Amino acid sequence: MDGPSRRELLLAGLAAAPLRALAMMPQTFDSRRPAPGARHFSSPAVEAAIVRAKSRIADPELAWLFENCFPNTLDTTVTYSERDGKPDTYVITGDIDAMWLRDSSAQVWPYLPLAREDDALRKLLAGVVRRQSRNILLDPYANAFFDDPSRESEWKHDQTEMRPGVHERKWEIDSLCYPLRLGYGYWKTTGDESPFDAEWESAADAIVRTFREQQRKDGPGPYAFYRPGASPEGGPGNPIAPTGLIFSRFRPSDDATDYGFLIPSNLFAVVSLHQMAEILATVRHQPAKALAARELADEVENALKVHAIKEADGLGPVYAYEVDGLGHYSMMDDANVPSLLGLPYLGAVSAGDMIYQNTRRLVWSPKNPWFFTGRYEGIGGPHIGPDWIWPMSHILRGLTATDPAEVKEVLRVLKATHGGTGFMHESFHKDDPARYTRHWFAWANTLFGELVLHALDRYPSLVEKG
Repeated sequence: MDGPSRRELLLAGLAAAPLRALAMMPQTFDSRRPAPGARHFSSPAVEAAIVRAKSRIADPELAWLFENCFPNTLDTTVTYSERDGKPDTYVITGDIDAMWLRDSSAQVWPYLPLAREDDALRKLLAGVVRRQSRNILLDPYANAFFDDPSRESEWKHDQTEMRPGVHERKWEIDSLCYPLRLGYGYWKTTGDESPFDAEWESAADAIVRTFREQQRKDGPGPYAFYRPGASPEGGPGNPIAPTGLIFSRFRPSDDATDYGFLIPSNLFAVVSLHQMAEILATVRHQPAKALAARELADEVENALKVHAIKEADGLGPVYAYEVDGLGHYSMMDDANVPSLLGLPYLGAVSAGDMIYQNTRRLVWSPKNPWFFTGRYEGIGGPHIGPDWIWPMSHILRGLTATDPAEVKEVLRVLKATHGGTGFMHESFHKDDPARYTRHWFAWANTLFGELVLHALDRYPSLVEKG
């Protein structure tokens, strides 16, 4: 018999969270990192970046949070090895021992600027790109994978084509976008072309093929998913009409979509396909494949112009969160990225774009049904439910802000809501940040580190010593 779901386990532990958090409230800001010998990977460039940043940060608690959070992915979640003489890196999410295509890309992304200073770090990042290519070739419809293909998935009873090595098989557009973003960023940062071999090219072919299948112009394609007893994750979803957009059965939160054309993920796909095309043309010398990727990107972009923009009372044109091609759409946002709030972070729109700014005002307000206000305010999502705010929403607000006052407020809130642990979490209760979900969520931790570095670079007066 299957045990309780992850969400049930998380929420069951919340009653004990206040006492746990009180017990962990720091008397001094001692490091919460693993001892050096217990760290999964050590990068001299990352360690030097921590020292530099801490020397500039005026607030000792903020400096302590940065020291704990920024290296958390390297400290606790990566396993580096070589496969056939080439780098190979497995990255877990934290408290779940599986590698999500999305999370693993996002977790290591903030280290890219340091890869030029540290050859071992560069190899580790190349190993992530290579591992992701293999995972995509194993199953482009899967979202998460095991290191050991003999492991049995807790989701083995899902009615879909589960394969050895697959942890979960939820079709999400962003699962194929994030590896392209990471690979492109790696190439542009390091100049290293070695991960972009024939295997990477085959994975790129699989991505284009899968995106084409999920435009659903000729039916649902080869993908089907049913999780018994897990509404609304159960059936095939609500009807859609083909539009040129790409269908996504699930959101970046791993929750089911209501209306299958997920707008932030389609905007992300346009950017990712252009990045793929540049690598195909420049590194792989495949002009025909590059053209096919650009043509698909153009088709999706044109469909977005027709279907993604709606009128919101008092705000003007905004981006919808989901549409179905039948006239239905949702005005909301979810904290998980790609989100509408996070579009400029992914390079999908300009932060100054008028439609984005209108959308930003909508999603960070009660007009968004997943925006919660209590002692603290912020965006959550259906994954945990009402009244639970995700630190990720604040981090993305800070990373996409054009007003330094917003960044200052974001840092204030994040400093006040870590529950005494010294780390970011998946979510915290709007009235009591000592109640939180996921004590170990590496994506949020490393993303927080990226925000602090962003603030030091763009708005140093907010954080630096006077």
